[in-house]
Amino acid sequence: MVYFFMSIILIGIILLIYMYVEAKRNRVLFQTFLFENYPDGADPLRIFFISDIHRRVIHNKIIDEVKSKADIVIIGGDLLERGVSIQKAKENLSLLKEIGPVYFVWGNNDYEVNHEELVSLFHELEIIILKNDSVQLLNDGGNHIHLLGVDDLNQKTARLDKALEGCSKESFKILVSHDPKIMRRVKSDENISLILCGHTHGGQIHIFGYSPYEKGKIYEFGKARLLISNGYGTTGVPLRLGAKPETHVITIQHG
Repeated sequence: MVYFFMSIILIGIILLIYMYVEAKRNRVLFQTFLFENYPDGADPLRIFFISDIHRRVIHNKIIDEVKSKADIVIIGGDLLERGVSIQKAKENLSLLKEIGPVYFVWGNNDYEVNHEELVSLFHELEIIILKNDSVQLLNDGGNHIHLLGVDDLNQKTARLDKALEGCSKESFKILVSHDPKIMRRVKSDENISLILCGHTHGGQIHIFGYSPYEKGKIYEFGKARLLISNGYGTTGVPLRLGAKPETHVITIQHG
């Protein structure tokens, strides 16, 4: 009986070590999306998408692998959380800026820190905040590409309608929302082609294959596609099981 309990304890320790190591992995998924309505003749758009960084320090391995392979960086919310210093956020943002211009949307945990201090940091580093707003990434004759971002849904201030105000109906639209529940507000006639989200951590820990959230994946809604990322960091406990951390290099082109 003693050996049985010792075996159980040993297995538990090994599992915890495995889950901790799993949570520290550095993975980049390279994904290509073809859209008929992407401007024909325009260069492919290459996005480095990272969400849910939380307490992690972005590894140089990620930066080295992605540098020169992405045109812009999008942070899908939860850059940090309560207890994470602004200095750590600054170090992570400075690394991401080595890849290209950085765009940010708010996540629920980003509101746990000093808001004014975080916004000041964004201004200092020239991070572009997309809060119920949009920016134009391409304006070539009649060809337009817009990047939209909405506030975190938990704040009750997310306004997709405001983000759409600066976009023509015909423009190619990429929407970023921390919470994938934004899909409940997206209408087919708004012609949003790609939605990028995080928040769920892919469930983070799956016990016997079960977790409150599914693993990150790509969904199709008519002509629109929704990418939900497992995210890079963890929250609660620094452990993962069955939901590996991930970042993404997304190439969007006509096809």
